[in-house]
Amino acid sequence: MTPREHETLAHMAAGLTNAAVAARMEISQRAVEKHTAMLFDKLEIPRTTATHRRVQAVLRYLEGQEGDPP
Repeated sequence: MTPREHETLAHMAAGLTNAAVAARMEISQRAVEKHTAMLFDKLEIPRTTATHRRVQAVLRYLEGQEGDPP
C-alpha cells in the first residue's frame, strides 16, 4: 500500500467522507476514489451485496493498528 493509500484509509477509518478526505489531503475527490479503489484491490475486498467494502477496509485497517504502540 502506498503512503497516500494508507493516509486515505486512515481518514476513512476516522469516518470522513470522500469529500472530507479530499479536503484534508488537498486532492480531488476523484483522486480519493482512485486511492479507495486501489485499496479495495490490494486488500482483496470483493464487490458484493452482502457487505460494504469501505467498512471492510476500515476493519482491516483497525486490525492492523492493534499491535502498534500508541
